[in-house]
Amino acid sequence: MGAAIAAIAKRRDFFSSMIMADIDEGRAKEVAERTGDSRFSAVKIDASDSKSMAKFARDNGITVILNSADPRFVMPIFDAAFDAGCTYLDMAMSLSKAHPEKPHELVGLKLGDEQFAKADAWKKKGLLAMVGLGVEPGLSDIFARYAQDHLFSEIDEIGVRDGANLAVEGYRYAPGFSIWTTIEECLNPPVIWEKGKGWFTTPPFSEPEVFNFPEGIGPVECVNVEHEEVLLIPRVVDCKRVTFKFGLGSDFINMLEVLHGIGLDSITPVKVPGGEVSPRDVVAACLPDPASLGDIMKGKTSAGLWVTGKGKDGKPREVYLYHVVDNEECMARDGAQAVVWQTAINPVVALELVANGVWSGTGIMEPEAFDPVPFLDLLKGDYESPWGIDER
Repeated sequence: MGAAIAAIAKRRDFFSSMIMADIDEGRAKEVAERTGDSRFSAVKIDASDSKSMAKFARDNGITVILNSADPRFVMPIFDAAFDAGCTYLDMAMSLSKAHPEKPHELVGLKLGDEQFAKADAWKKKGLLAMVGLGVEPGLSDIFARYAQDHLFSEIDEIGVRDGANLAVEGYRYAPGFSIWTTIEECLNPPVIWEKGKGWFTTPPFSEPEVFNFPEGIGPVECVNVEHEEVLLIPRVVDCKRVTFKFGLGSDFINMLEVLHGIGLDSITPVKVPGGEVSPRDVVAACLPDPASLGDIMKGKTSAGLWVTGKGKDGKPREVYLYHVVDNEECMARDGAQAVVWQTAINPVVALELVANGVWSGTGIMEPEAFDPVPFLDLLKGDYESPWGIDER
C-alpha cells in the first residue's frame, strides 16, 4: 500500500516531503528510492510502538500520519498521531470482536468503535482524523453521500458491491490483498444495518446473489462480508438498509471454511518446534505476497455502490456508482497491481483536498462527512482515474 501511495503521490505537489516508514527499513528505502524524487525518504519504525512513532513525528515536524499498515496496528498509529498533534488518515478501521453469546445475531465490538470512542478528545484538541478512506471503505462511502445529495430524494437500500475478473497465472489461490485482512473480514460475522433495527449480524457468506459488474467484468456471485461501510454510511446517509457484499468465488469460500475448520484462521500463537507462531501468519507466509503478483495478474476489479430508491424526480431509480481499474494499465503506470492501486489513490486525493483547504474539520470524520463533489472531480480530472454511474 505504501509503495502504491508513493508512486501516485510523486506526481502531485501538495506536500513538501513524505517519509516511508516500515519495520523493515530496507523495504521503506527501496520504495523511497524507486520514486526518483528527493521529497521521499525512509525510516525504520515499529508500528506497534505508539510512543516511538509520536516522538519521531514531533522531532521531525510531521503534520500528517497516513496509516497503510495492517489493521492490527490501527490503534497504536492512531494514538501516535493524536499524541503528536498530527492529522491522521487510514484506509481500514480498528478491529471488531464478535458478540460472545450470539455472534451471528448480535454485534459485539464493531469495526471502528475503539476509534470513535475517542472522538471527543480529537475534537477538543482541534485535530482531524479521517477514517476509512481507501476505496472500500472510502470511495464507496463518498459515492453514498453523492447519491444522497445529487441522485436520490429517498433511498431504500445501499449495497456496496465489489467484484472482479482478475486471474493470476500459475496460482489456484492468490489473494489480491493481505490474506491476513481477507481472513479477518471474510470469517467474521457480517454486519447489516436496517432502519428501526440497527446493526445486526449473520453467518459468514450469507445472502449470496449474482451481481452484474460493468466494463466487461460481468456476473459475479457476491456474499455478505464484514466491512466498515455498513458501520459508517448510516451515521450520515438517510436510507433504509445497508449491506456489503464481496465477490469471493466458491473455491475461495471453500478454502476459507477449511482454514476456519482446522483453526488456521486463528491469531492466537500455538507451540511448534522451535517456538510459537500464529496460525494465520503461517497461512500468510505460505501464500504469495499480493504486491508481487501484478506482472502475472490480468483483468479488472470494480468497487462500487448499488443504490435503489426514488430519484430527484420522485420516480423509482436504481444505479451502480463504480470505479473500475484495469490491472495492466495501473501496472504500466505505477508498477502496482489493481487491488492495491485502487485503494491507494483515494487517500492521496483526500490529503490533497485537506492540504488545499477544500476539506477540513476536527474530530473523527468518516468519508460521508465531506462534500463528495471536489473529491470525485479531482479523482476523475487531475488524477485521470474515471468513475461512472450505471443506470439500471
